[in-house]
Amino acid sequence: MPAPLITPGLVALDADLGAGRQDVIRALADRVVGAGRATDTDALFADAWAREQKTDTGVPGGIAIPHCRSTAVTAPTLAMARLRPPVDFGAFDGPADIVFFIAAPEGAGELHLQLLAKLARSLIRDDFTAALRSAESPERIVALVEEATADEPAAAATEASPSSDRPLLVGITSCATGIAHTYMAADALTNAAKRLGVELHIETQGSAGTVRLDPALIERAGAVIFANDVDVRDKQRFAGKPVVQAPVKRGIDHPEDMVREALAAATDPHAPRVQGGATSSSATGPREGESVGGTIKRILLTGVSYMIPFVAGGGLLIALGFLLAGYGIALTPHGAAANNAVLTLQTYNLGHLPPQGLLYYLGAAAFEIGGASFGFLVPALAGYIAYAIADRPGIAPGFVAGAISVFLGAGFLGGIVGGLLAGYAAYWIGKPAVPRWLRGLMPVVIIPLLASIIASGLMLLVLGAPIAALTKALNDGLTHMTGTAAILLGIVLGLMMCFDLGGPINKVAYSFAVAGLSAGTAANFQIMAAVMAAGMVPPLGMAFASTVLYRRGFTEVERENGAAAWLLGASFISEGAIPFAAADPLRVIPSSMVGGAVTGALSMALGLQSRAPHGGIFVFFAINNPAAWAIAILIGAAVTGFVLVALKRFVRPGARSVVEEPASDTSRLPVAVAA
Repeated sequence: MPAPLITPGLVALDADLGAGRQDVIRALADRVVGAGRATDTDALFADAWAREQKTDTGVPGGIAIPHCRSTAVTAPTLAMARLRPPVDFGAFDGPADIVFFIAAPEGAGELHLQLLAKLARSLIRDDFTAALRSAESPERIVALVEEATADEPAAAATEASPSSDRPLLVGITSCATGIAHTYMAADALTNAAKRLGVELHIETQGSAGTVRLDPALIERAGAVIFANDVDVRDKQRFAGKPVVQAPVKRGIDHPEDMVREALAAATDPHAPRVQGGATSSSATGPREGESVGGTIKRILLTGVSYMIPFVAGGGLLIALGFLLAGYGIALTPHGAAANNAVLTLQTYNLGHLPPQGLLYYLGAAAFEIGGASFGFLVPALAGYIAYAIADRPGIAPGFVAGAISVFLGAGFLGGIVGGLLAGYAAYWIGKPAVPRWLRGLMPVVIIPLLASIIASGLMLLVLGAPIAALTKALNDGLTHMTGTAAILLGIVLGLMMCFDLGGPINKVAYSFAVAGLSAGTAANFQIMAAVMAAGMVPPLGMAFASTVLYRRGFTEVERENGAAAWLLGASFISEGAIPFAAADPLRVIPSSMVGGAVTGALSMALGLQSRAPHGGIFVFFAINNPAAWAIAILIGAAVTGFVLVALKRFVRPGARSVVEEPASDTSRLPVAVAA
């Protein structure tokens, strides 16, 4: 038998736990630790607070269910509070007076997760919540929870049932943690459908296991409801079906509205449809609550994130080629390196070495492979920008538009424009309803063909030449930038690399530097060196401050993260500073920017160059003066560390927030976000 999820000591009745949800979550986390079910209040609170900031956990009826997975939790646990006064947890109908805090270990077993899912489903039952409000003792609360988790509530059928006169809908619910919202949304939608006289079957893609919808049900369904915060698994099963999609919380807050919208979509020939695994309306089309700027940012960051593996892998192979074969390999006519050095393995043996030797052989091979990978930089960027807009039907048109951009010399900017054109062309081509016999051809033939013609045609005939001219002007300007102007550029790039630590501003600076590597000029290599050096400063500065300079000013977990940040910073992983920035952004980010600006300026002033786009100190052989480059990085890291310590000792943020509480350890935030 599993350990009980809740005990009387985990229950607080008619308690004042503070004015805000932050206070309530911390108080309940402290109860969990006090009961011996978790090891660290600060770590548990940080993980729960990170989850809370992703989506409000208040649900209709005066209920809140803050929850998280955390490495600090040793046993799946429920802590409950009946609040006096109620506290706002973001529900549309007002504050919550009943709060259940769900704390699950990272590796919670399926049985425990099923029990937590049962409780979540019970919270939408009026009789259960009424009993919670009238309970006179913690022991009664425990008994109610045990009753609620003893028997599985009746689940929606997943097998096809005989035809009836009622409309038939199917749906998927899923949330980031898969513990609570997934199941609450499923039951809320199912109950709303019953009230409206609709037959609805829901597949819950959560932590407690998934029972797949019967294909016969999907075939008969008039429309699909997706209430999800994460990608729907096996979406292609619903290809061609009208779809209504929204965040999972809308399925809890407004289930009847979603059911009505699905009924309307079932009879609307112009309704958005699921196409070959992609939803034409939601691949990126406007998402609820998202601004136009937010949509564009998400699209571009998707393209950059898919492009980076081509850049990192190809760039490191090129750098390895330089190490083994010398920089002269880059001056060899195209293909000559392979012809002269890369002998076929069938004839290669110790008696037939190439004239330059084995290392040249291996270096030339690495250089050729890296160059081929690097050649996908712009097509991959454009292809996955289009993918972010139109899903899989946009990939081929995007790659083609990116290739046309390379052909015209429009480079990185052309790739962005081409990807946007291809994506939106594919999106709009796939939007109208088509006959059923044609739906299978749309995502694999018709959409890629027409979108390629539109996007690549516009690039080739209209937009490519002016974008290429602009790209050339920018490159020429950078190539001739020297002295004070170059140092100023280094400062700007350093500030951008350290502003959001792997976010959109950081990615713009990095992509700008990487795109210039193909030009092969000294100025472009200098920009790459400045960008990589500045990006290493924040985690190294955090490591220096927390483990060497001012240990007592950081929590134990922050010091542990600081020890890890040494390696992350040395590897050029700027995200190693995110735990510190999440906990104390008003002091960490400015100190990082100051250090990054110093390093960027020093790198440009010293004329340092990098032929590798990634790798940190592990590609020292691709730096023209590795000792000076390392010194510039260390100076910037030291500046960051000293500025951060000064701010911690003498400057406190004025507003009361999570970052001001000394006991709060939000250094574990990225773990919770990743979960």
